[in-house]
Amino acid sequence: MPTLPSIYVFNDADAMAPALAEYILQAQAAALQRHDAFKIGVSGGSLVANLRKALLHIEGVEWGKWQIFFADERLVPLDDPESNYGLLKKDLLEYLPEGTPQPTVFHVDTALLDDALEAADAYEKVLIKSFAAKDSVRLPSFDLLLLGCGPDGHTCSLFPGHELLRENVAWVAAIEDSPKPPPRRITLTLPVVTHSLRIAFVATGGSKAEVLKTIFEDPDAGLPCSLVNEGARGKVTWFVDAPAVQGVAIQKKEWKSPSL
Repeated sequence: MPTLPSIYVFNDADAMAPALAEYILQAQAAALQRHDAFKIGVSGGSLVANLRKALLHIEGVEWGKWQIFFADERLVPLDDPESNYGLLKKDLLEYLPEGTPQPTVFHVDTALLDDALEAADAYEKVLIKSFAAKDSVRLPSFDLLLLGCGPDGHTCSLFPGHELLRENVAWVAAIEDSPKPPPRRITLTLPVVTHSLRIAFVATGGSKAEVLKTIFEDPDAGLPCSLVNEGARGKVTWFVDAPAVQGVAIQKKEWKSPSL
């Protein structure tokens, strides 16, 4: 019997923020017991604004020990509105109070924006240097991946029915034909995502209700988010607001604040 993901439902994003912050602090504490850095992967979209709500005004975030990687990235200039790095910088990092130790952020090589294969290979080498500098490993183990869920059930730049869902060798893959613009991107592959120690999805708004109904009520439909739930069973947590799961049959849990 597969282990179901933990699903926490809140009235709105503001009510969700404290629980998401506590969850991230738990992941940070566990990571810093294992090694001297908190290795985290993030996607873009509305997730970044939710991170700002959760993390900006709390104590205990050791920003200087964070190593931030991107679960996927659009191959556009870093200051382009479509850039996940640009979004993180604009909507989170620039809000950190003056004097705050800065996290280390690993962005795409901007010299390779016109060559998705080379960009993917270069970013994979960044991961190898971070995760396999001393010992050879089959897959990297992120301390935490923070992901969104698209209205079609995609996550990272892994789209329903796309051939990249079957990639099982590369850590980072190129995509030249993304169904969602811009078409040229790089993305973590599904085995890398599911090998992470913790994975959190954040989904808000009524526009997500239809796809979440498919993800939780018809997992055999094979949507990428469902594949993560299945492949990383026991390690996946969903943070959602009430509109996102309106009419969705789920076994929700009540968030209980741990003593950190």
